[in-house]
Amino acid sequence: MSLYYQDDQVTLFHGDCLEETDWTTADVLVADPPYGIGWQQSGYSNGRPHPGIQNDEDISTRDAALKLWGTKPGLVFGDIRKPFPNETRRVLVWKKPADSGLQGSTIWRKDWEPIFRIGNWPQRPAVNSSIIPTGAGSHRSYAQGVHPHAKPQDVLQRLITLCPPGIIADPFTGSGSTLIAAKALGRKAIGVELEEKYCEIAARRLSQGVLDFGESA
Repeated sequence: MSLYYQDDQVTLFHGDCLEETDWTTADVLVADPPYGIGWQQSGYSNGRPHPGIQNDEDISTRDAALKLWGTKPGLVFGDIRKPFPNETRRVLVWKKPADSGLQGSTIWRKDWEPIFRIGNWPQRPAVNSSIIPTGAGSHRSYAQGVHPHAKPQDVLQRLITLCPPGIIADPFTGSGSTLIAAKALGRKAIGVELEEKYCEIAARRLSQGVLDFGESA
């Protein structure tokens, strides 16, 4: 377990989020954990296959992390085919780019994913749609060369803008998209990432400052 990157707003640890629990001291969770679907892909990124990500065999890692988080507010990306997190209060919809969900689909594309709103949130008027679209033109524009499951900055910034105040936690940092979105909005954030290759990518992107806050992040 080690501190991998730090600046005035963001702290990133390299290690296991079930062991490195500093992230649980934050105020709001915005996380993209392994979906538990055993994802792999041949031909990802210009014909190069991707072997998958760690702890994606089932949802046990996700659920163990959320148990550590407790009942504080959070937003968690996931897969509609898997059981919802225990603290789910509402399901939002991320509407993916037009080129998404073609592989293995029949008639209808798999072009949306659930975002689980978990924990206790402050009461506010329901003036926001539960459907969160992206202006990114393609999945490739924000994921290629970064992480196969990276989320676009406009979606993450929209979600974080509507979160309660305080420090953002992402115990499944990946290539750092959530931390970058929080930093762009002036929010402090703390992340943990298990795979060092993604820590390296996240640290590089975070160190680039505003240069990496566009749709391609």
